[in-house]
Amino acid sequence: MADSTQSEKISSSHGSDGFVDASAGQKAPFPAKDAKPAPQAASIDSFLSSPQPVSLIQSPQVRELIYWRDVKMSGTVFGVTLLLLLSLAAFSVVSVLSYLLLALLIVTISFRVFKSVVQAVQKSDEGHPFRAYMEKDISLSSESFSRYVDTGLRHGNCVLKQLSRLFLVEDLVDSLKLAVFMWLMTYVGAVFNGITLLIIAHILVFSIPVVYEKYKTPIDRYVGIVHNQVKSVVSKVQAKVPGLSKRKPE
Repeated sequence: MADSTQSEKISSSHGSDGFVDASAGQKAPFPAKDAKPAPQAASIDSFLSSPQPVSLIQSPQVRELIYWRDVKMSGTVFGVTLLLLLSLAAFSVVSVLSYLLLALLIVTISFRVFKSVVQAVQKSDEGHPFRAYMEKDISLSSESFSRYVDTGLRHGNCVLKQLSRLFLVEDLVDSLKLAVFMWLMTYVGAVFNGITLLIIAHILVFSIPVVYEKYKTPIDRYVGIVHNQVKSVVSKVQAKVPGLSKRKPE
């Protein structure tokens, strides 16, 4: 009876942190309510595990590329991607893909023959030159596939929600902004095609962050002035046109 009373007291004194194993008299490992996850687990694959869609620009690897932290890596990625886009602008997708795969095959076959000749001359037995890559497991596990599918569904649902909000005119001002933007894009589409816009966007992505980082203070000042002017004009239009003012939340 005394042992039972003592066990209940111990359980009540530690009830907020966990539970007590009566047989062993020790507190079993039970995480507290305010316990934070381990930093290492939180940092692994944060893009896939995030409950909300994360912008690609927030990835550390992407930021290092577009800010040219490693000049060689950024230059390589920029040059190869720009060459690929220029090739797509001049040739069809099938031709570009065929030439890329043909070039890759020529490189691998030439290297394979070269290593075979060297091994025959030196009478060595080093084996297949790509054995280390051939033995790597490149299969996609079901867990990884499920994570990618979940991430795609999250982003897709977010896009669908925003589109339904805009096209069903949940907010008249936002829908009108989209209409004006689409109207301006008709003029852009009349001048540039899709590949040209991708090339321009690619160049801007690798140049604007560096310029902004260098001239951040004056750019922020001028952007703030423009933002205040646009906000003032929008406020005047909303005040004069009935039905455009946003309803205050109750």
